[in-house]
Amino acid sequence: MAIPISYNVRNLILRKGLTIMTALGIALTVTTAIFLMALVAGLNRAFVSSGNPLNVLVLRKGSEAELSGGFDASLYPTLKTLPGIAKDSHGEPMTSGEWVVVIILPRKDGTGEVNVTVRGMMPDGLEMRQLPGPDNRPSVKLVAGRWFQTGQREVVVSKSIQGRFAHANIGDTMEFGKGSWKVVGVFDAGGSAYESEVWGDVNQMASDFDRQGGFASAYLRATDPIAAEALKNRVSDDQRLKLEGVLETDYYAKQTSSGAPIKVIGIVVGFIMAIGSIFAAMNTMYAAVAYRGREIATLRVIGFSRPAILTSFVLESLLLALLGAAAGILLMLPFNGMQTGTSNAVTFSEVVFALRITPQVAGYAIAFALIMGFVGGLAPAWHAARQNILNALRS
Repeated sequence: MAIPISYNVRNLILRKGLTIMTALGIALTVTTAIFLMALVAGLNRAFVSSGNPLNVLVLRKGSEAELSGGFDASLYPTLKTLPGIAKDSHGEPMTSGEWVVVIILPRKDGTGEVNVTVRGMMPDGLEMRQLPGPDNRPSVKLVAGRWFQTGQREVVVSKSIQGRFAHANIGDTMEFGKGSWKVVGVFDAGGSAYESEVWGDVNQMASDFDRQGGFASAYLRATDPIAAEALKNRVSDDQRLKLEGVLETDYYAKQTSSGAPIKVIGIVVGFIMAIGSIFAAMNTMYAAVAYRGREIATLRVIGFSRPAILTSFVLESLLLALLGAAAGILLMLPFNGMQTGTSNAVTFSEVVFALRITPQVAGYAIAFALIMGFVGGLAPAWHAARQNILNALRS
């Protein structure tokens, strides 16, 4: 016969002080775990959700990133003639030769200067990034001002760049390259890696950074997913080009390596704090056993078995852990969506991303708390179940 769960709930209520202190200890551990998992979830979203599976990125063979590669501009016309490329609004192959460079911009709050990615692109580069992705939402949309004009020293910035850096409002001028660039628009990239970029005309960028006669990369828009896969392979296999094709989504997914240090820190910090929380839960449950010695003996006398008492005390510890998990999640909810940044190990520039407390993160936090509750409650529960009835009644 099992002990009713209402018995455990009543005992937690009666020992309010111990219950609150232990739950808070578990809650603090859970908040730390959630914070670190939310960082990783936000970073993964920034990269994994970036790009479109119909966009094929072309790089020099052996190059791992747009920043470190480059190929001769004479190869670009050949790329445009490859089969499987979609047509743009003018009926031409939708392709974009691009340059990616890193500049230094001052933070708006005056705390220093940071590397920021600047991308020079062709008009088709803008068009393909505004086309719907797999979820039928545009990858990028203009939220203020207008797009830059070809041949002009104009740039558009993401909402994140506008919010974090000085001289990034519409009408301001940014100083980089060989002179000033006017900010004419702000775009929303939906939390993708593009949120960390400034965009301008590719020819103006190449001229300012003395990179005429070539491109760092090229983007090709395929007609459908099958054509995208074939186009990627066709670029890589064409001996005339000596270039490599990769799906844009795969390229950004590889850059999630930037989150590896956060994951390691999260595991180490979470493990250390979990040990403390386990001891706190264990201490609380041992105190409950000592306080309720006669009560436990009475349960045995009226017919409850040792396994039933063991299960009841473990369940009580799990309820305590659930209370702590709920408190930890509630404490962290105000931070959901808060923006921060980290250095991209591939481009050496800042990546802006938001903390994301997803259902998966909340689920992991609850599981983490339950493990702490189970480990912390198992030994006291075993001690309670093994108590001598006569000795417990005399105490």
